[in-house]
Amino acid sequence: MPRYLSLHTLACMTRQGAEALVATLGAGADGIALRRTAWNFLDGKMIAEIEAPDRQSAERWLEEKGLRPQWLMRIEYESDGASLRPV
Repeated sequence: MPRYLSLHTLACMTRQGAEALVATLGAGADGIALRRTAWNFLDGKMIAEIEAPDRQSAERWLEEKGLRPQWLMRIEYESDGASLRPV
């Protein structure tokens, strides 16, 4: 299934708030699954990696969760060191 990265600005998010948000996102729905998140509380940023059938489904799911991404990117290639491979 295609994977997407999204960047979100979450002002004044506490660790407890982040844990609650991750629990909500982790529940998934409509064939969409949260793979992982990365946080920077100092800058108020979160990056989420999700699996979704298509971009429109990913956008709709994020909006339903109350998240409007600054950007949403489909992952086409990735590396795990020195080699690049298609996803």
